[in-house]
Amino acid sequence: MAASITVQAFFDEATCTVSYVIVDNASQCAAIVDPVLDFDFKSGRTGTIQADRLLAYVKDHGLQVQWILETHAHADHLSSARYLQGRVGGRIAIGEHIREVQATFSKLYNLERGFLPDGRQFDHLFKDDEVFRIGGIEARALLVPGHTPADLAYVVDGAVFVGDTLFMPDVGTARADFPGGDAPTLYRSVHRILALPPETRMYVCHDYPPNGRAPAWETTVAAQRAGNIHVRDGVSEAEFVRMRKARDATLDVPTLILPSIQVNIRAGELPAAEDNGVSYLRIPINALPSRAP
Repeated sequence: MAASITVQAFFDEATCTVSYVIVDNASQCAAIVDPVLDFDFKSGRTGTIQADRLLAYVKDHGLQVQWILETHAHADHLSSARYLQGRVGGRIAIGEHIREVQATFSKLYNLERGFLPDGRQFDHLFKDDEVFRIGGIEARALLVPGHTPADLAYVVDGAVFVGDTLFMPDVGTARADFPGGDAPTLYRSVHRILALPPETRMYVCHDYPPNGRAPAWETTVAAQRAGNIHVRDGVSEAEFVRMRKARDATLDVPTLILPSIQVNIRAGELPAAEDNGVSYLRIPINALPSRAP
């Protein structure tokens, strides 16, 4: 029997991020997951090389984009969701708990009064277990907080797109020390994903290859349960929490966290241009500790 969906991955070496195009083969309708906007911190310049790779794939295959899905408000890359929407359409969606993330970071950045932390910047806010469709394919949004309060996984026809919650088995799991993050909650979210059928194909959002192996992004629930270095079968919640807290205490703040989040809580839209025609991102001075909060 022919596969009902095609999953095409796009790896961005600069941020180690994997974006996806999910295609319903019968209708040629598609969803884009976690798209990247290029950003050079030194010059403050954005670019669309990564986003244009997605656009070329969509065009070459004659796809109709219905959704641009964010798994969460990323701290390590800017989203190109708004750029893509302007060219191929689609509804930009994220989990409804993005409101909590917006409220936290709008205070940190002291954003303009016109920015309201109510999620209206997105076209759709998914509730936990909400069912939606990509063409004729049923998909489900699964709330998996812990890395941030708003993280979602998307279950689509025998596959799950897990964002940052899980990495490849030899890399482990997401950090839980961002505002609103919580290691016990992350453990329970991971096990919600690992309760899916063992043969479920799993697609991760980042890969940081150890020991010189090539980047990879597809695994299975069974492989994670057998070999994930942080949460394989038999690792208790207490063991995981101890490991996660000790490890997180050693991690640096992500390089792009300050520009990324203030764009990503706006659904990938840059702040409005000021009276000189230039958009500005805010960098709070001495507002974050030297390591992640």
